[in-house]
Amino acid sequence: MCSQEQLTQYAEEGYVVLSDVYSQDEISECQREYDAMFERAQKRGNDLEATWKGDYSEKKQDSSVLSIHNVQFHSSTFMKMMLNEKLGVALEQLMNTPNIQLHHTKAHVKPALKGSPFPTHQDYQYFPHENHSMIAVMVHLEDAAEVNGCICAYPKSHKLGPLPDHGEGKHHYCDQSEYPVAKATPIPVKQGEVLVFPYFLVHGSYPNKSSTPRRILLFQLREAGDEPTSAIHLSPGMGLMIRGINPAMDADINKRHQKDSDDTAAEPSARRAM
Repeated sequence: MCSQEQLTQYAEEGYVVLSDVYSQDEISECQREYDAMFERAQKRGNDLEATWKGDYSEKKQDSSVLSIHNVQFHSSTFMKMMLNEKLGVALEQLMNTPNIQLHHTKAHVKPALKGSPFPTHQDYQYFPHENHSMIAVMVHLEDAAEVNGCICAYPKSHKLGPLPDHGEGKHHYCDQSEYPVAKATPIPVKQGEVLVFPYFLVHGSYPNKSSTPRRILLFQLREAGDEPTSAIHLSPGMGLMIRGINPAMDADINKRHQKDSDDTAAEPSARRAM
């Protein structure tokens, strides 16, 4: 899937756009399931608002971003999208490993005319890992450009390692005077294409000023065996093998997981006894 030029761009610039991964039928099915998932969640009255909090110049009070996590639990379509063979081959090349593991999934919708911008940030701050193998895989369900809120980035910033965090609580971002969205490089992506970048890349996105929503399906993946350095942003799907095997699943690991399960199962009885 990846040419040498693409592999070089990914290594040097910190991102690459993959074409010809999904068929039009696959994208159309994903669009239908995506919209139906959000419709069901809104009918249930779920709070889907995910506009970033904090003080940064691009923030608008009346803007909105809607988000749903762990989408593979909502529809098998999203699991099929994640297990696409062409995507898997490309990710093996980009990650330089045959063993790829899920961290979490997410769906982001920027509503028409008022889609919120995202301040520049590193995903690292949300889920730091020992070997820094974490990547973002963004499947675009329509063309994305500056007018409808495409991703923008600071090329080569992935080589800087962790940068100071200027966010608060669960909302992280880089120094907005040093890394403003306005000076970042836009990354336009066509419908069906996939944007991939490592979690050190400084990136953000523009507001959606167009008359149609901008929809992205996100997979956050890591090399199997790369452990989190802190117990934050733990998803129920974390650890699922997307490609290859998990070499770390030896007897000791299995015993530890069994102990965790036994302890969890015992908690309700302990509470009843109290």
